[in-house]
Amino acid sequence: MLLHPIDLTVLVVYFGLMLALGVYFSRTNNSTEQYFLGGRNFSGWVIGLSLVGTSISSITFLAYPGDAFKTNWLRFLPNLMLPIAVLIAAWHFLPKLRRDGSVTAYEFLEKRYGPAIRGYGAVAFIIAQITRVSMILYLISLVIQTITGLDAHLSVLVAGMFVAIYTILGGIEAVVWTDVIQTIVLISGGLFCITVIILQVPGGLPTIIETAWQADKLSVGDYSTSGYQPASWQPSLIEKTALMMLLIGLISWLTEYSSNQNTVQRFCASKSEQEARKAMFICALVSVPTWAFFMFLGTALWVFFQHFPSEAAAQVLDGSAKAEEILPHFITNYLPHGVIGLVIAAAIAAAMSSLDSSINAIATVTTHDLYRRFMKTDQEDRHYLNFARIVTTIAGVLMIVGALYLIETSTTTLQDLATVLTALLAGGLLTIYLIGFFSKRCNTIHIALGIAATMIYTVWTILSSRDVVNYPFDLYYTGLLGNVVMFVVAYGSSFVIRSKPEEVITP
Repeated sequence: MLLHPIDLTVLVVYFGLMLALGVYFSRTNNSTEQYFLGGRNFSGWVIGLSLVGTSISSITFLAYPGDAFKTNWLRFLPNLMLPIAVLIAAWHFLPKLRRDGSVTAYEFLEKRYGPAIRGYGAVAFIIAQITRVSMILYLISLVIQTITGLDAHLSVLVAGMFVAIYTILGGIEAVVWTDVIQTIVLISGGLFCITVIILQVPGGLPTIIETAWQADKLSVGDYSTSGYQPASWQPSLIEKTALMMLLIGLISWLTEYSSNQNTVQRFCASKSEQEARKAMFICALVSVPTWAFFMFLGTALWVFFQHFPSEAAAQVLDGSAKAEEILPHFITNYLPHGVIGLVIAAAIAAAMSSLDSSINAIATVTTHDLYRRFMKTDQEDRHYLNFARIVTTIAGVLMIVGALYLIETSTTTLQDLATVLTALLAGGLLTIYLIGFFSKRCNTIHIALGIAATMIYTVWTILSSRDVVNYPFDLYYTGLLGNVVMFVVAYGSSFVIRSKPEEVITP
């Protein structure tokens, strides 16, 4: 073990607190309503900070600094669209998603289109979340491996099992309250890192900004063999332009606030619609500056290693090491003892705040939207509660298996991979919800045709990404084009395959 006893003590206290919260809240989990929604009794500020913890994750703590260290701020642009998406969702999505005491985002799909579309939405979410939590657990295993010297596989097992245990025990209450604590710890850890960098770089913060500015590290663009190229503001499907990155962000955040159970479950768990709306605003106000801060941390790390060169930093820049390894390298070699323990706790908190939310949401969707709705419809609530705990356990196992698989693969920066995977697995869900929210056109058959077309498009894109066939666009635009395909086929077919008025299900 490489950890100093002081740092190890900090970590033990942190882990003990998280586990204690799981045990504490397990005492009140005697129904699915409590396990999934915490009795619908959360205030807006608690849910807001919980949403921050869920949205920032290890991708914020590790991948954002890694990406800014290796490139610049181009991939930060999508985050700027979160406030706009929140304003739209707060008044147009939220009332429909909370209607009639909903538990999941996919109940709306059944009210609007029928049970088959609800099932599709639920399955798509589960697949996407298993992929997401595997990636996040893999990221945190890098930190544990670098800091402690544990084998990468053992790091995955330790972190994965711990998160699964307190999530199984405590349900949504443990998830929400640990997310609040983890958000505070995460931001504190980042502040410690940037403080050390500013104190050690000659000239401090002004030098960092000036050096980064002169090297185009604070700009939006991309790097190639010919050097830095500023991002274009023109529409394009074959390159990452600033305008298109903003559009991707808007699509992504509207999808998050309409069809992502991690988010919608918190809306439903809030005391009231007003409290849920307050939570959305708190999340936007805290998340965007937090993302910007961690991007700047990566930029500051680049300046730091210009003054204090290291082999590990050079390997990240030349591509022989993964970008996500730069912050763990800095933590272990340049922070004082005690602070190291806190920052490691912050990195682990970043992962846990997303992992526990997704695992609980997977259990909620599997139990409520699939098992209770289509398989066992007349059981006592205790039966469904036990089933939810079993699903939580299975989700934890799949998360660990997925992370172990990622250890054996090589990727570009994981922020790139996360964006592409999100696009591939979204399946045009945003368009399905937007049609449902704002139009009375389209019923089950029209949406089913759109889903079929989107699946064909997605398979084609996956094959294209593996050089089996050619594709005429950047993979970043996969999700955007998927929603276009969904709209053209689903909405267009409603003019060809006419439905009787009574066949159109209205929410």
